[in-house]
Amino acid sequence: MEKRVVITGMGIYSTIGKNLEEVKNSLYLGKSGIGLDLVRKEMGFRSALTGIIERPILKDQLSRRQRVGLPEQGEYAYVSTMEALQNAKIDQEYLNNNEVGILFGNDSSAVPVIEAIDRVREKKDTMLIGSGSIFQSMNSTVSMNLSVILKLRGINFTVSGACASGSHAIGIGYILIKQGLQDMIICGGAQEVNAYSMGSFDGLSAFSIYEKDPTKACRPFDRDRDGLVPSGGSATVIIESYDSAIRRGAPILGEILSYGFSSNGDHISVPNVEGPSISLQKALTLANLKASDVDYINAHATATPVGDSNEAQAIYNIFGAKIPISSTKSMTGHEMWMGGASEIIYSLLMAQNNFIAPNINFENPDEYSAKINIISKTKEHKINTFLSNSFGFGGTNSSLIVKKLGTTSF
Repeated sequence: MEKRVVITGMGIYSTIGKNLEEVKNSLYLGKSGIGLDLVRKEMGFRSALTGIIERPILKDQLSRRQRVGLPEQGEYAYVSTMEALQNAKIDQEYLNNNEVGILFGNDSSAVPVIEAIDRVREKKDTMLIGSGSIFQSMNSTVSMNLSVILKLRGINFTVSGACASGSHAIGIGYILIKQGLQDMIICGGAQEVNAYSMGSFDGLSAFSIYEKDPTKACRPFDRDRDGLVPSGGSATVIIESYDSAIRRGAPILGEILSYGFSSNGDHISVPNVEGPSISLQKALTLANLKASDVDYINAHATATPVGDSNEAQAIYNIFGAKIPISSTKSMTGHEMWMGGASEIIYSLLMAQNNFIAPNINFENPDEYSAKINIISKTKEHKINTFLSNSFGFGGTNSSLIVKKLGTTSF
């Protein structure tokens, strides 16, 4: 018999808050985490816009050896994971005595690679790169480091699926638990925010250049949008079988009902309508739900002209005009590899507290966004079941449906 899969803990380190409480308040208030990094202009960037986030200080929490292997996004992931474990009531003794896995979405680790090559070019000696460089520079850096720090003995790898990475990590974890192959998996997504990781995106003219008011730069679904704003941080959810959660008396926050996925099979960077439509329909079918059973959609919408219009068409095709929709990226910016995981947390926080966070900066719809129900101001609204979309380069699509459960809230 297939197992039910539930969420028992979550943690966040975001541009709109360093923990669940701060993030919940920012979502309700429609508070933006976007600002300017003027160093990017000195480097030749078209856009200095970025999500603003501080590096955590981990000196008192981790040994030097543990810190040496962690890159920027690994530091964020450690913080979000420790919060998730704490509110899931999981301590180190539990991790030592049970088989717990980890699946994290991550698709780059730019700074360690660049710094290592620069050092070799300057010094002409690879021995000067440093012992931690290789562990920081691999795409699997987050799952690799956290699995060792937490002494995990279950499934352990990184999911690399562009801007759907965090969502796919949760989806794959869901399948493994549903099939009885694992009881518990730490899932999430992490994204570096540094300029080095963003140069090639900037070179594609993908970023907004509306710099006179950074908080208004990210405009998902708005007719006047001019590009995305890069961002990052980390988000972690603890998922486990319903039986495991009941057995250990864990708080149950929500149940993952389905994981829809597809590939566009089209242009490598320009999305289409068909691929997302397939992902959305598959999520509904696998959850045995009708479109009317879903109370809210957290859209992928990043504020790119083609991406937003195609997603709006896909949502309209499957869900029609009534379902409430917002893109939290209007506040956070595009968290890339992290976004598919963080938006599950953002949506679950809304469901727990009976509101829909606004799609800020949505003032003038275009011909496609005018057909769907985009929420531009915070709205009191009961959410029992929600869907979160995540799409990425290469035409990878993921749609997760989650149902709120239990009484524990943040």
